[in-house]
Amino acid sequence: MAIDADGLADLTGANMGGDLGERMGLEMLEASSERVVGRMPVEGNTQPYGLLHGGASCVLAETLGSVGSMIHAGEGRVAMGIEINATHHRSATQGHITGVAEAVHLGRTLATWDITITDDQGRRVCTSRLTCLMRDA
Repeated sequence: MAIDADGLADLTGANMGGDLGERMGLEMLEASSERVVGRMPVEGNTQPYGLLHGGASCVLAETLGSVGSMIHAGEGRVAMGIEINATHHRSATQGHITGVAEAVHLGRTLATWDITITDDQGRRVCTSRLTCLMRDA
């Protein structure tokens, strides 16, 4: 992943969500070591009642925070999520959800992120917090 002079990642052709993110339709919109934005369709990511699956929100949240942590960690290092929590505020049944991850703490070995996930109307669907461990590859 290439990082420009402003600290933004070049997302061209990047599959930063891995195989799971690709299957879920996750799309990265913006990525830096301070803020990461991505979105995902509700369709295909629902539970049996037709509502967005809570685990789908967690996949989006963990992916966004992990990408920001990888950028912060730098070349030759890896980032792994070690703790995530999520509060589901409302359901979503159509359209997309958009997640915005903002760095709370960026240390040498730990990074913590607040992630806000909203629906297409800007209503908060989920609030999550992720902590990643960073270490040499």
